[in-house]
Amino acid sequence: MSDLLPTADGPAIRAVLGELLRPHRALAAGAFALLAVATGVGLVTAPALGRIVDIVADGRPVDAITPVIVLLAVVAVAQGAATAAGLALTSRLGETVLARLRERFVERALHLPLAQVEKAGTGDLTARVTGDVSLIAEAVRRALPELVRSSLAIVLTLVALALLDWRFLLAALIALPVQLYTARWYVRRAVPLYAKQRVANGEQQQRLLDSIRAGATIRAFRLENEHNGRVARASRAVVDLTMRGVTLVLRFYMRLHIAEFAGLAAVLTAGFFLVRGGSASIGTATAAALYFSNLFAPMNTVLVLLDDAQAAAAGLARLVGVASLPVREPRPLAGPGAVAATGVTHAYVAGRPVLHGVDLTLEPGERVALVGATGAGKTTLARIVAGVHPPTGGTVGNGGAHLVTQEVHVFAGPLADDLRLARPDATDDELRTALDTVGALTWAQALPDGLATEVGAGGHRLTGAQSQQLALARLVLADPHVIVLDEATAEAGSTGARTLERSAAAATRDRTALIVAHRLTQAASADRVVVMESGHVVETGTHDELRAANGRYAALWAAWSGSR
Repeated sequence: MSDLLPTADGPAIRAVLGELLRPHRALAAGAFALLAVATGVGLVTAPALGRIVDIVADGRPVDAITPVIVLLAVVAVAQGAATAAGLALTSRLGETVLARLRERFVERALHLPLAQVEKAGTGDLTARVTGDVSLIAEAVRRALPELVRSSLAIVLTLVALALLDWRFLLAALIALPVQLYTARWYVRRAVPLYAKQRVANGEQQQRLLDSIRAGATIRAFRLENEHNGRVARASRAVVDLTMRGVTLVLRFYMRLHIAEFAGLAAVLTAGFFLVRGGSASIGTATAAALYFSNLFAPMNTVLVLLDDAQAAAAGLARLVGVASLPVREPRPLAGPGAVAATGVTHAYVAGRPVLHGVDLTLEPGERVALVGATGAGKTTLARIVAGVHPPTGGTVGNGGAHLVTQEVHVFAGPLADDLRLARPDATDDELRTALDTVGALTWAQALPDGLATEVGAGGHRLTGAQSQQLALARLVLADPHVIVLDEATAEAGSTGARTLERSAAAATRDRTALIVAHRLTQAASADRVVVMESGHVVETGTHDELRAANGRYAALWAAWSGSR
């Protein structure tokens, strides 16, 4: 199983929620006050109906009921208006806090070290930002308003029962021990169960994503059955946990019904003896029975919402686990356009280093090519210099490096907006200049709507080379001191690679650049070449110097030249 991203504990959740709620205390107080008024007004209904019972029992004329009917109509209107206003404010409060939590989650997620995300698997992060957010959103929109209103109804109804006669309250409380025991019994089992269920959902999603993304490789190696088995096992784990949850809920409801019937029987019995002894009228006993009957709905709502609350709490713990992570401080700069890496080591797995005490210095404006066989450590070093991965050991000052790899994302929307990610205030002329610098202006203007053409998901599909040029144009607009190119021409083919080499050369002109060279023609045009092997720097020098030295680079160049 992958190393999942952190899950927050209770104190961390309360701390984050408190921080998010603090600016909206007035809104919370207003919502609570309106719902309290609505609940209090609604409590007039039971004694009013009891009054009607007394009027009928005393044989009084029908006209005596009219004021009570008018009162009930006023209560209905007032309660409806206050409830609607209170629920509206509660919903606004919940949605506001949820939106801020989402923003904070995305902010922290974007600052996560790539190595940590890769260890956890994108399925875990995806499950949190989709399934967990959906659970919390549903709880905020449905469960939170109902929970507040029901809790107020329970407290105020118990107060009203005590005002009728303290013995009615005592009889009603007979149901409380059963309900508290049921709630405690349920929570103790539901909390760990739902936490396991959310983790299992994340693991299942990761298995599905892995199988879909690696579909071609799986088919090539005839691994369909093995991967189907992995997906099936992950799915079975989810189903098993879901069925355990269903069984738990059914047993939960059964125990609640026992509490309801026991309490109602006690209140009716108390009413019988109080009326017979002259301590209460039939109408008062009726009001007490109605109060307790009216407790069924809010009491069961609160207890039933524990089910939604536990699922949402498990999702909230996973969101807060990421949202409460500290934002990494930017790496100290080595001076404008300079790079200084000293004694850099790195290990993706403890005890298995892929870099061993690497020293690398780039002077301002210098273009350095990293070359070496697959697995030599080039990409790892490049990503550490760019600040994507933190080094396990050693120090790096990167001068504010920007990284471009062969995996370039094209954001959905107009091409101009995609470019302005690098400089939001750039004019159209500046966008065209950047595109022209990297040799992309011709095809960009030839698009159906020019710079306004929708690209990315659902829009005009750019080729791999065009996507790379788009990324390089962003770099030109961002105007960083240091550029790191990680095999940005690796998958473009011979003709496309030559075009991209020219584009990369134009984008890096007069800037410090570290280039992971897939094609050695890039190394030949660099100011300096650094050769890596098994996580060590084994040679460094200009292209001509290294060829003349007849070392590792000369062998690579001979093999490269002979294969062309």
